[in-house]
Amino acid sequence: MRTGPALLTIRCRPPATWGSNVAERASALSLEQDVVEICQNLLRIDTSNYGDNSGPGERKAAEYCAELLSEAGLACELFEAAPGRTSLVTRLAGADPSRPALVVHGHTDVVPAQAADWTHPPFAGELIDGVLWGRGAVDMKDMDAMILAVVRNLVRTGRKPARDLIIAMFADEEAGGVQGAQWAVQHRPELFAGATEAISEVGGYSVQIAGQRAYLVQTAEKGLAWLKLIASGTAGHGSAINHDNAVTKLAQAVTAIANYQWPIRLIPTTKALLTGVAELTGLPFHPAADADEAGDQLRDEVSALANAIGSGARFILPTVQTTANPSGLTAGYKVNVIPGEAQATIDMRPLPGDAETAKGVLKNLVGPDISIEPIHEDISVESPLDSPLVAAMAEAIHSQDPGAPVLPYCLGGGTDNKSLSRLGITGYGFAPLQLPPDLDFTGMFHGVDERVPVSALHFGARVLDEFLTIC
Repeated sequence: MRTGPALLTIRCRPPATWGSNVAERASALSLEQDVVEICQNLLRIDTSNYGDNSGPGERKAAEYCAELLSEAGLACELFEAAPGRTSLVTRLAGADPSRPALVVHGHTDVVPAQAADWTHPPFAGELIDGVLWGRGAVDMKDMDAMILAVVRNLVRTGRKPARDLIIAMFADEEAGGVQGAQWAVQHRPELFAGATEAISEVGGYSVQIAGQRAYLVQTAEKGLAWLKLIASGTAGHGSAINHDNAVTKLAQAVTAIANYQWPIRLIPTTKALLTGVAELTGLPFHPAADADEAGDQLRDEVSALANAIGSGARFILPTVQTTANPSGLTAGYKVNVIPGEAQATIDMRPLPGDAETAKGVLKNLVGPDISIEPIHEDISVESPLDSPLVAAMAEAIHSQDPGAPVLPYCLGGGTDNKSLSRLGITGYGFAPLQLPPDLDFTGMFHGVDERVPVSALHFGARVLDEFLTIC
């Protein structure tokens, strides 16, 4: 637990009513204009998260969000888990205050970007031919902008959401949320009092299935286990015969992990998704009764169904099994010295319910000579598919795209819904976007040339506005 300046809390006290200049400006801005302007401004704030507190932090972005919400008359509370690692929470009263509140949350940090690799500067927020470019355009300053624009629009038009909304903009999501959502849940749980459900990123976006536009709502996400492998051996001269070489042991362990084929296991969310894809495409799908029956035929069927979603397959295929990928190697300090220790990092993502079993598999793969230490771990989550909230998501999408199929899916990565789940809050991914068929949406997450069409922002803002008034 941090003490001193890290526990600093900043309170933002807005005016009781909109000022005349602000009101005139707000009235002149439509919801669609507002969402583009906000997204562009957020993209121009560098909030790169390197995972070691060396980045610029999120305070500037949090203060910008607080200014926008304060203009709408909302009292914003900003708090820091460490200097500059700033999160924001506010609350908007709903039409039925007797109902449990809904948390609508985003994160303002982004993964780093190397400008030399990009077509346009990653922190310039350039608008080119109807497309906004910048780090965070899809992960997730687009949704942040939609949230802020919709909340402002609700206030501006005198409408109330269906129930109380708790609006949160968290720091540090890209490093596991330790100094963002996790810190808030541990130290400020009262901010989320009365909430039972939440929505956030990576869901509600469109894909093409058999030439038809469909939308994927995120109802589950895999767990997270970042692990360190440590191999010990006998140090010595590089010219000697060494049968206790730490580098060799580590290389064998990493190779064993890389070559292991994890069994197919379809959680309810993924089974429902693939069933829907099969109905739309006519492709065969014969899910096994249990993991032992998941042989090559099912693996082939699952692969074909996932690939029928186009670039969406990149998100779907990792969610039919647990995965474990070697991601780093460290050993030695001189070419003619055999080191006494070698280390590797593993990014393991277990399916819901598989965490302990997966760790056991990993231990068997690396053998007794390799120790495994946790770096950072977090839980998996799976939320009900038949909830009224999911039905409201589909209804909101159909208000803008009537009749489009809406299917659930599991996210291979993680969101801050993991942290909120520790307060008993059920989380979903719903950041609606209607995307061009040829846009490699999933490839832009943590990739280069991240961008979002303005038309997608417009669509998402309209859908989110509808959703929050009916949910």
